[in-house]
Amino acid sequence: MTQKNTQNHVGVDQLTFQNPVNRFPSIEPPQQHQPEPGLDEQLVPKADRGETSYRGTGRLEGRKALITGADSGIGAAVTIAFAREGAEVALNYLPAEEKDAQYLKNLLENEGHTVHLLPGDLTDREFCRSVVDQAHEAMDGLDTLVNNAGKQVVTDGLQGLSDEELEATFDVNILAIFRVTRHALNYLPAGSSIVNSTSIQAYDPSPHIMHYASTKAAINNFSKGLSQELAPKGIRVNAVAPGPIWTPLQVSDGQPKDALPQFGKNTPLGRAGQPTELAPAYVFLASSESSYVIGETLNVTGGQVSP
Repeated sequence: MTQKNTQNHVGVDQLTFQNPVNRFPSIEPPQQHQPEPGLDEQLVPKADRGETSYRGTGRLEGRKALITGADSGIGAAVTIAFAREGAEVALNYLPAEEKDAQYLKNLLENEGHTVHLLPGDLTDREFCRSVVDQAHEAMDGLDTLVNNAGKQVVTDGLQGLSDEELEATFDVNILAIFRVTRHALNYLPAGSSIVNSTSIQAYDPSPHIMHYASTKAAINNFSKGLSQELAPKGIRVNAVAPGPIWTPLQVSDGQPKDALPQFGKNTPLGRAGQPTELAPAYVFLASSESSYVIGETLNVTGGQVSP
């Protein structure tokens, strides 16, 4: 039997005193394009997902986590962190992202962690149920759910927003969360944690992605409402609101192409965030260390102010 190692692949920067302004470089991404959903493998420059910098300390030992949108970007960073903290992980992603998912699986299994791959499209109502069933069966249990999958495509204002893009964005970003979470409640025991990915866009919406921003505001509201229902049952619901984080979402029409070189430079830190900088927030909210934190949205925005 392989022994899990939750202490490996240590980067000294995770645990030492550092200036957040220059802990990671201020990138100037070239104009580039990937078709949706985008791959980390093809991103220029590469995003830091914690492969060589995240150290696990056993904070999620024994947990069984389903993570959606888990193959790249923020989801990949959360996957790496959860596995190195001791959790068994089930990864959901679109079939087109198989290459990124296989990379993560190989990386983490070589370290002795258990990883299950569950490709499928969350716009399919039936799949929203079956992915939960598959995760529960594969891990012989389910106690942590991270609703992270998201869709973001820029438009030319409201009049440039097609019905197809509007409906697809709501399907992925909020309706799937309702459906996946609703079915997961058949399995989640007391002590479980649900963490939803929202965004600074929920508070400070950009006109060219107002449909995306609206879904993120809905996720905030959903998280707070559901937290009140589930708290008496011992299930905690919280959310994380990222600011501008460098991921494949940005180059697969998530940002205007001419805006990419300046992406994230409008934050008080003066740079875009890296996916690995989000991971500790998800670990904290999933772990028992946050047992009295319920209905909270933890903002990780590089200093962009939210209510």
